[in-house]
Amino acid sequence: MTDQALHPAEAADAIEAAGALATKSAWRRALRAFDRALVALVEVCAAALLGVEIVVLLAGVVSRYAFHAPFVWSDELTGILFMWLAMLGAVLALRRGEHMRMTAFVGRLSPRARAFVDTFAVCASIAFLALLLQPAFDFASGELPILTPALQISDAWRAAALPIGTALMLIVGVLRLAQVGRPRDVLVMLALAVVIGVLAVQAAPWLQSLGKLNLVIFFVGVVAIGIFSGVPIGFSFALATFGYLSLTTFTPMEVMVGRMDEGMSHLVLLAVPLFVFLGLLIEMTGMARAMIEFLAGMVGHLHGGLSYVLIGAMYLVSGISGSKVADMAAIAPVLFPEMKKRGANEGDLVALLATTGAQSETIPPSIVLITIGSVTGLSISALFTAGMLPALLLAVILCTVVWWRYRKEDLSGAQRFSRREIGRMLVIAAPALALPFVIRAAVVEGVATATEVSTIGIAYTMVIGLLVYRRFAWRRLGRMLVDAATLSGAILFIIGCATAMAWALTQSGFSQDLAQLMGSMPGGSYGFLAVSIVVFALLGSVLEGIPAIVLFGPLLFPIARMAGVNEIHYAIVVILSMGLGLFSPPFGVGYYSACAISKVNPDAGIKPIMGYMCALFVGLVLIAAIPWISTGFL
Repeated sequence: MTDQALHPAEAADAIEAAGALATKSAWRRALRAFDRALVALVEVCAAALLGVEIVVLLAGVVSRYAFHAPFVWSDELTGILFMWLAMLGAVLALRRGEHMRMTAFVGRLSPRARAFVDTFAVCASIAFLALLLQPAFDFASGELPILTPALQISDAWRAAALPIGTALMLIVGVLRLAQVGRPRDVLVMLALAVVIGVLAVQAAPWLQSLGKLNLVIFFVGVVAIGIFSGVPIGFSFALATFGYLSLTTFTPMEVMVGRMDEGMSHLVLLAVPLFVFLGLLIEMTGMARAMIEFLAGMVGHLHGGLSYVLIGAMYLVSGISGSKVADMAAIAPVLFPEMKKRGANEGDLVALLATTGAQSETIPPSIVLITIGSVTGLSISALFTAGMLPALLLAVILCTVVWWRYRKEDLSGAQRFSRREIGRMLVIAAPALALPFVIRAAVVEGVATATEVSTIGIAYTMVIGLLVYRRFAWRRLGRMLVDAATLSGAILFIIGCATAMAWALTQSGFSQDLAQLMGSMPGGSYGFLAVSIVVFALLGSVLEGIPAIVLFGPLLFPIARMAGVNEIHYAIVVILSMGLGLFSPPFGVGYYSACAISKVNPDAGIKPIMGYMCALFVGLVLIAAIPWISTGFL
């Protein structure tokens, strides 16, 4: 058998095809190389920023407490670095696909349809970033003349993180689309974006005539379409807000950037990346294993034993950081890896984590309780006293649900330990178990602020890991810093976008209309409480407690007083209602934060969380109906 020579024309075609394939391959290699180089640079910067934050905050604590010479510039410097850390972390989260998104509906589509919808989600994110770039640059430019009080440098050094971070996310998004998107789908999306843009601009006068109906169109319709089609949660919020402000108002878009900046730059949120890193450090040093082995030895033979540990742990650390996200970040990286190894269902774990986050909202020293006292004039000590028993009641109710769910759990393989063995495990775990008490004591005694206290935990953990457990992998520190920055960036971006959306809602006059409607509801004090539970649960799904309290507290607390509701009691009901909404899917921002911290797909926890949330709602109704639970010890 002999080979046949190709016709000259066929040979030319083959050569041309081979050349095109080689060119395409070279282009893809160049894209991948550029992508890797860019990501490596961002990772190095993010890790360095987080490392510097830890050193500066810890040095500030030592200088102030040991030498009575506080660094007056430390808060300003950490604030500047924190904004850069948040934006670079958001870039890495986009590159890794770690921005939280709902995929329950997308996952049911055929592979072809799913690929199309995934392309839509990426394109929607890119579209928002492209729209935000110019306003972000204008906002940063406007900060140039503003000097920081202590450092006396332009605030543009901090604000520049927004346009640069946005540009980097835009580049990363386009690179990702070029590498994974099918060309035909991308072209369809480009055409669709042009059509939607033209129609939106043409429809702007008509939308402006609709008044407050636009709130439903954008903050219900657009948000729902984005979330259920797999667009990341933060981008869904941001697209709706941008569309509402640009098409129905005359608000400059740099104002929206300013609200995002405000939401992301609260210094108390710096506890989020620090506690995330602390959790990773506890796992790496072996402290997590020692704690889990002791606690499992104590309750591992009980039905749902480690779930009780999770509830108790959240009760213990709640309120330390001032951020519910940071509280979860202090617990999940410690407990979850070992709990998963012991057979725990990850969906149930994240559901219980989110629910305990809602349950423990009123445990002092809660920053939400302090805020509500400051804006309403209520006694903060009375609020602290009032918050303990309701949180304990809800913890008992959750433990009851855990017992019911796990009552038929097969414990035939569970090992019972003798008192001697448990005592030995306690001795080994004692340095690790002391950590939450060290952290809480540092806050209560005034050694460190809620933000700084995590650095004390980090220093303590490093010392114990090196000297006691003798497990410390220095080579892993860089990767742990990057992972903490990435996770924090995804969380903080959601919070920033939700803050901008909340501001847009309040500027529409929605808060005043809502207060007037609630004040006119029939049913006396119980009717007012019932309406308040529903309203604050809905508000809580997009607002953490502090912004909602600042916006609605001065309006609604006088109405509560006139309705015959004890204001301390009302404060506890309001906070727990917002917690219920904050951690309830599909819109609850806190739920997605819990999933991000736990590294669990949001779809996995939706079914398990329903039972826990129903139990929490029953507990909330009991607290609302029986004021003594809140006021009995005042």
